[in-house]
Amino acid sequence: MTLSGETKINMLLKGWPPGTVQLSSWLAKNGISAQLLHQYKKNRWVDSIGTGAVVRSGSRVDYLGGLYALQTQAGMSVHVGGRSALSLLGLGHYLELNPRRVVLFGAANEALPYWFRSYDLGVSLDYFATSFLPAYMGLVDFNTGNFSVRISSPARAMLECLYLTPKHQEFYECYELMEGLNIFHPDTVQELLENCTSVRVKRLFLYLADRAKQSWMHFADLSGVDLGSGKRSLVKGGSYIDKYKITVPREFVQNEPSQL
Repeated sequence: MTLSGETKINMLLKGWPPGTVQLSSWLAKNGISAQLLHQYKKNRWVDSIGTGAVVRSGSRVDYLGGLYALQTQAGMSVHVGGRSALSLLGLGHYLELNPRRVVLFGAANEALPYWFRSYDLGVSLDYFATSFLPAYMGLVDFNTGNFSVRISSPARAMLECLYLTPKHQEFYECYELMEGLNIFHPDTVQELLENCTSVRVKRLFLYLADRAKQSWMHFADLSGVDLGSGKRSLVKGGSYIDKYKITVPREFVQNEPSQL
């Protein structure tokens, strides 16, 4: 016995988390054919927001509702990261100069679908596709009230902020964030640092944590962290920090209370 179209739409709407997008490819795998979906659109049960994506008719979705579909239905690792993740976790609001710009990270081979980029999801998106950290490592569940999405944990978000500096994020902002984030779990930091492929990011992370006197530094075992060889430079004409073999803005070091 096959389910009727009316029964299927009732089941679909019943299990549809409010405020989320559904992908036609995922619906097809779950018994909602393209023809049936077309009929649902004609009957105004669902509305298209772009090729391959629909919402419940009359509903409004934001970027988190779109992200829900990418993660749970498309199997993508795209997630809220950097300063935006810290803001969602209540850890970075005082630095959020433009809360309507959201930073997303995804794996190097992942591209945002056109509907996600073109539909008005309520914010402007800055997307960075990179594999300097393993795709699913250091993520946490963020509950919106109606559904959950994966976002960066504080430690991963801090590493992502440093990945973006200085071109996409101010170095001084990174330090201010590090100062207020004395909540990292040593095991989480250890795992991320051991698997991070960016020597520059790892050295900056340890330098700022050292300067901010992060308590977890006393428990860190850096023997398994590859910090590379040779010097790294964040800016030209800056000050060289021999302990971490990295050059940082001169003004930042001049304001340092004590030499590391």
